[in-house]
Amino acid sequence: MSQPIDPRGRVPVTLGTPEGIDEDGIRRLVHGFYDAVQSDEILGPVFAREVEDGRWPEHLAKMCDFWSSVLLKTRRYEGRPLAPHLRLPDLSDAHFERWLTLFAATARRTFEPDPAAVVIAFAERIANSFRLSRALHRGEDTTRLRPIAVA
Repeated sequence: MSQPIDPRGRVPVTLGTPEGIDEDGIRRLVHGFYDAVQSDEILGPVFAREVEDGRWPEHLAKMCDFWSSVLLKTRRYEGRPLAPHLRLPDLSDAHFERWLTLFAATARRTFEPDPAAVVIAFAERIANSFRLSRALHRGEDTTRLRPIAVA
């Protein structure tokens, strides 16, 4: 991998814009991922309940802005991505694991191996951060919470 690796050996440390990732790739990633999500038996019902039918274009544009901000540092996303996830009472590790699995598969189809690894590493960080935040908000013991990652 062309990116330096952090001391844990999993997460690429990105300095500047990662090579091989651009706005077109982000759009294909987001749209491809949410196409898979909508037909998924685990995630589909959650998104069907939370994203009204006519609001999908708005949601996709917001997610493109989010991932552009994360991956390309464009600062286009304006919002608080954690807040909606805190309001969902039925999210579990199974949801986060499935989200990561689908997202990683889409990233691997969308990007070459090195940029896909960068995208997946960011997704793992975000998913685990959200899991930890949800547990803390619910007053759960987080000392046994272990990171989830895709193979």
